[in-house]
Amino acid sequence: SLIKEELSRLLVEEIQDSSSGLITITRVEMSPDLKTAHIYLSIFGGEQKETALELLDKQKGYLRKSIASKVKLKYNPLLIFSFDQNPDYEAKIDKLLENIRKDEK
Repeated sequence: SLIKEELSRLLVEEIQDSSSGLITITRVEMSPDLKTAHIYLSIFGGEQKETALELLDKQKGYLRKSIASKVKLKYNPLLIFSFDQNPDYEAKIDKLLENIRKDEK
């Protein structure tokens, strides 16, 4: 979705820092009235999950404003961040990261 693409870009280019771990947007689900966007995250650096969520909550206003300027929607959706509980996705990413580490050696 356009919201997922724009949020991902903002995270990489402007928001994410080393204290928040690696934040990945796994999916975005819009409410039927398009007024709320549920953003599901995967955060690598387990001890940093709460730090990452706090960072995103503090930046909600900025993120909404940035989305509104780039993505033309009828409503500027309220952003709700939560952790994606899909273990298959996390396992896949863990395996990819492990392979990268092996290749670097």
